[in-house]
Amino acid sequence: MVFLCWGRPSPQEQKACINKSGAFNYDSKFRGASAKPLSFLQEDKELSKDGFLLNHSRMLVGSGLETYEKGRSALQNWRHFGLNWAFVDPKTPVQSGVKFCVCLKEFFPWLMMPLQVVYVHEKKKANKAMVSFGFGSGTLQGHLLAGEERFSIELDENNQVWYEILSFSKPAHFLAFVGYPYVLLRQKYFAHQSTNAVLKQLTGSQC
Repeated sequence: MVFLCWGRPSPQEQKACINKSGAFNYDSKFRGASAKPLSFLQEDKELSKDGFLLNHSRMLVGSGLETYEKGRSALQNWRHFGLNWAFVDPKTPVQSGVKFCVCLKEFFPWLMMPLQVVYVHEKKKANKAMVSFGFGSGTLQGHLLAGEERFSIELDENNQVWYEILSFSKPAHFLAFVGYPYVLLRQKYFAHQSTNAVLKQLTGSQC
């Protein structure tokens, strides 16, 4: 099952995709694993044994609490998907259990990839010296990949703001299996483009 659309997917088409998508398409024992640090996932023998590959990007995007708050707002409003070839309906609530579609333009058709928010984590400290916000989403039936992805923004103890993408995935459809090297390249490209989209939000530019 693949969800294709020849034009930019409408809210109605995205809703239809979500309604047909079904449950998660990866093992429940990995549910929420993307919330763990990269080093932990790199040492997780079960992940590698099941064929999952890691994708990670962590970029410095500024400094200070104001920048962090702007970055947090950008993630809550899906500005990190503010691309001409990839988007999520910005009205989608970033709340655990919410289903949504990532819409991707690949060559002529658009692909609609169904996911569900698995968790939302926010850390605050009294002195605000180190705070973070992030959420992870798991793939549903009908997604070309199986796995999970986390987006997060962090203000560290040095007052620096970091934007991070961490995912583990493997092919869940014949098309993804055949074209997996291309998929991995697109994941790297998306990380670069997504970081630029966040930076535009932080500097007040329009995506």
